Order: sequence, then C-alpha cells, then structure tokens
Amino acid sequence: MKYLATPLSLLALLAASTTFSQTSLASVSNDLLKKTIIRSTEESQSHKMLHAAVKAADLEETLAGDGPFTVFAPSDGAFEKMSSDKISELLRPENKKALQSLVTYHIVAGKLTASKILRAMCRGKGSAILTTVQGNELLVTMDGLDIVLTDCFGNMARITSADFNQSNGVIHEIDSVILPNQF
Repeated sequence: MKYLATPLSLLALLAASTTFSQTSLASVSNDLLKKTIIRSTEESQSHKMLHAAVKAADLEETLAGDGPFTVFAPSDGAFEKMSSDKISELLRPENKKALQSLVTYHIVAGKLTASKILRAMCRGKGSAILTTVQGNELLVTMDGLDIVLTDCFGNMARITSADFNQSNGVIHEIDSVILPNQF
C-alpha cells in the first residue's frame, strides 16, 4: 500500500496543478454557459489575434449568435508561427474574403466536445472528418494522447486545451493556424 500512495498522490498533485495552470480561456470561462464564444475570445489574454481576425472578418455577430458552434481557437502563439507580413496582409480590408475563409475554417457547426470527437474517431477506426463552416474538411486523428487536426495541405494543429463551454457552443484551443487554401 505504501507504494500505491506515492503514485496516487503524484497523480492528484499533477491533476490539481494542471487545473490551476490553465489561464487562457479557462479563467475567462468561469461563468460557464453565460458567455458567448465572441465574448470569451475578446476577454481572453491568449486569443487577441483571433479576436482581431474575427472582427476584421466581420464575424463577431455570428459568433455572438445562437450557434451552436465548435471553435478550434488558435492561440496568439499559434498566430506567431505565421509571418507577421502574412498576418498584416490578411487583416487588410481588401483581403476580408480570404480572412473570412481562414476564420470559418476553424469553426464547425454544432457543439463537439472532446468526448464527441473521440467517439467519432472510434466509429471511424481512428479518424474522423469534420466539415467546417467554410466548407472544407478537417481530418481528426490521435497522436499519443493528443487530438490532432490536419488541414487539406497536411498542416497539423493539436488541441492543447479542450471543452471551454460557452452559451453558444464550445471552444478548443489549438497550437497552430490551419489553412483552407494556400496564402
């Protein structure tokens, strides 16, 4: 029994520290199911670029609407992987259509929690296809314990934090921006 106590204690400590260390959308969504997706991204300290992209694409009203939506939300760190010139170019008013395509490629109709995504992958023998609001598909697979999204160009993004429930859907934070077409 002495040997079991140590691993169980470490597991409990790890779970507690993981819960308290999630400060991005977790701290924003304390009032679960009271905030909309757009309000949560607006208040998030790690999704400022996503919020700016949503505003520039004129999609604020949509993400404040009833939904439900599942948003695979790239963190600011994910956007930093793109060149600053490319981001600046996308945010220009003349590129609004391309930006709308990019943002809606990160949105799926319906409320897909991580457990629903996992169940779909089980039914699909290890993978699932999600159709985005933009119209293209994302391949969903597992890599170890991570849920991975793959875009049509083979770019991959991992869900780093899952199941931030909102009044109009759910947000999953991802570590990379996925692309609907070559930019």
